[in-house]
Amino acid sequence: MTLQTIAEAARDLAAGRTSAVRLVEQALARIADPAGEGARAFVQVQADAALAAARAMDALRQAGRAPSPWAGIPISIKDLYDQRGVVTRGGSVALKDAAPAAATAPSVARLEKAGFVVLGRTNMTEFAFSGLGVNPHYGTPRSPWDRITGRLPGGSSSGAGVAVAEGMGFAGLGSDTGGSCRIPAALCGVVGWKPTARRVPLTGTLPLSFTLDSLGPLARSVDCCALIDSLMAGEEAWSPGLPLPVAGLRLGVLQGYVTEGWDAGVTAAFEAALSRLSAAGARIEKLEVPELAEIPAAMARVNFAASEAWAWHRHLVARKRDAYDPRILARILRGEAMSAADYIELTQVRARIIAAIAARTAPFDAVVLPTCPLVPPALSEVEEETEYGRINLLLLRNPTVANFLDRCAISLPCHRPGEGPVGFMLMGETMGDARLLSVALAVEAVLRGESA
Repeated sequence: MTLQTIAEAARDLAAGRTSAVRLVEQALARIADPAGEGARAFVQVQADAALAAARAMDALRQAGRAPSPWAGIPISIKDLYDQRGVVTRGGSVALKDAAPAAATAPSVARLEKAGFVVLGRTNMTEFAFSGLGVNPHYGTPRSPWDRITGRLPGGSSSGAGVAVAEGMGFAGLGSDTGGSCRIPAALCGVVGWKPTARRVPLTGTLPLSFTLDSLGPLARSVDCCALIDSLMAGEEAWSPGLPLPVAGLRLGVLQGYVTEGWDAGVTAAFEAALSRLSAAGARIEKLEVPELAEIPAAMARVNFAASEAWAWHRHLVARKRDAYDPRILARILRGEAMSAADYIELTQVRARIIAAIAARTAPFDAVVLPTCPLVPPALSEVEEETEYGRINLLLLRNPTVANFLDRCAISLPCHRPGEGPVGFMLMGETMGDARLLSVALAVEAVLRGESA
């Protein structure tokens, strides 16, 4: 399936070759296709509202009053973003009787102001607390690869990854606490972006970890992600400017525990990507960062996600414990035993590690590594709790580095057609988002064979 980018759709809208209604109808048809994954990728389809918004955007464009070049382009939002009048369930049934949101999250409202049309709410790991994408309440959408076997979509933004890959909207808003935009992007073969956390306001979203949570998109290209990101952040709309040359880029291949346990498909795809970049003139260097090993040690007794999740969930757990997926509940309950002293110590250790690693990575244009060490595992592999935990930790391991270091990062597909999807992750500096996106555009062109 060849899918348009946001820029291509905008050009067709401007030229009158398509309409907002047509784009929305096509996306809704893909969601409704019984042979597809729409029923599991979405927990709520807002077809009537989306079509009404599309008709309004077409009328405004006809009158020369479209709010932006992207007015009428359909997107989806993860089930943890607030929409006025809609219950935010966070992929759980524990909140099904909660009051509807009083206001729409600013990050969503900014996109709606530009005329983007929300198709509905996508599925996710319950309360965003797993990298697998499994959801026993609303079903688990399958990765686009090897549907006969049935493989994990990645989480927690599982529905967003599948929806983007299947043409159910041009982008899907996700969240990323330890890789939740980048893991499903890697396992579904699309692009996933994690901004520096502070750039996009968390207001109007269900939290997992207020320290680590970042809000970002999954989409079909770096350019698509960059545009959506800039609008979510309330910034001037992204413009890539002149293409950045690959020749001369200095890319540090991160060493250490992130290199362990790669399966054969990931190894082959990642090494092939490095070879192509080197042939295009990039300087590929191994990057030793001794402080990297301190990150898992720092979080051995306490971690931000569990402790901060417990702080938010403790009252809901007291009322609705039986409504939780037991595997998610167990992860939340770990935070109950974590002490304030250990939490404070972790914040101090984190600051020291961030400063030390920043000095080591400063000479590089980006740090690179595979997004995940595995191609999508089969759903059947995680039915047993031990394997659920082992595979979950493996998928989260590499992306989590960027969250702990408070950096921006992006996952690009680097596998060949027909092969298991593999993500190529680039990590930038804290608040170096614009620079990393420019580097990612150049890398993406090489990986797609669009430049030498």
